[in-house]
Amino acid sequence: MTASSSYQLVIRPNRNWLRIDFQSIWEYRDLLLLLVRRDFVSKYKQTVLGPAWFVLQPLLTTLVFTVIFGGLARLSTDGVPPVLFYLCGLTAWSYFAQSVSSTSSTFASNAHLFGKVYFPRLIVPLSAVLSNLLAFGIQFGTFVAAYAYFKCCTATGGSFGPRPEVFLLPLLVAQIAMLSLGVGLWMSALTAKYRDFAHLSAFLLQLWMYATPVIYPLSIVPKSWRWVAVLNPMTVPVESFKILCLGSGSLSPAQIGLSMAVTLVVLLTGLLAFQNVERTFVDSV
Repeated sequence: MTASSSYQLVIRPNRNWLRIDFQSIWEYRDLLLLLVRRDFVSKYKQTVLGPAWFVLQPLLTTLVFTVIFGGLARLSTDGVPPVLFYLCGLTAWSYFAQSVSSTSSTFASNAHLFGKVYFPRLIVPLSAVLSNLLAFGIQFGTFVAAYAYFKCCTATGGSFGPRPEVFLLPLLVAQIAMLSLGVGLWMSALTAKYRDFAHLSAFLLQLWMYATPVIYPLSIVPKSWRWVAVLNPMTVPVESFKILCLGSGSLSPAQIGLSMAVTLVVLLTGLLAFQNVERTFVDSV
């Protein structure tokens, strides 16, 4: 048997309403890792401060929030030092926002690549979510350093601290990753058909942040309206992040269950929308 006839390539149409080819994604894992490295390195390539921006951005934003919302507006932080309160919320929110921003332009930014070579298209948004996980690690380290400073070097050291359930933090990060992937897939599908969404995505994320308890605790929302706040799929993850890391806030099992259900719905419908556009995008370019 010759080398050319030692294998068979079978091509079948995809008739499933939702099909994730995990085998192909695994076979292209080297490409996935390459794209993760490219996204992480290129983000701050040819900048003066380089990766230091991963630390400076949340710190500067936290400083602005502390002055405006903590000093002038005097919003409650549930007894937690404002710097830690805002930095904790921003750490969780920034990972979500950066992942959505990176994945929302999947088709528009990679049209030239999709038209030349085949590979599982889902690898591109997956690489964006994974590369932003590295940035999240740096920013979380910044939060840990700030927490250690307040705990050891200030008079407020004993009024806050992580919950015993803090070991569940990786599961919470995984939920944020799935939610950001689902929202990003939706945005990429919509952007491929309607270019206006490329301009709207940053504006929508900004509004979304103010609708999420990043700069205020969920406890200040009236109980009669709290169910509306929980419908925001990022409310429970951000509040949970503060609960696990600072012991600040409270959530019911029903609210957590609803958040997980919404995350799965957003992810599955995002995959459907992405696959629907993926089939015809190259032909329409």
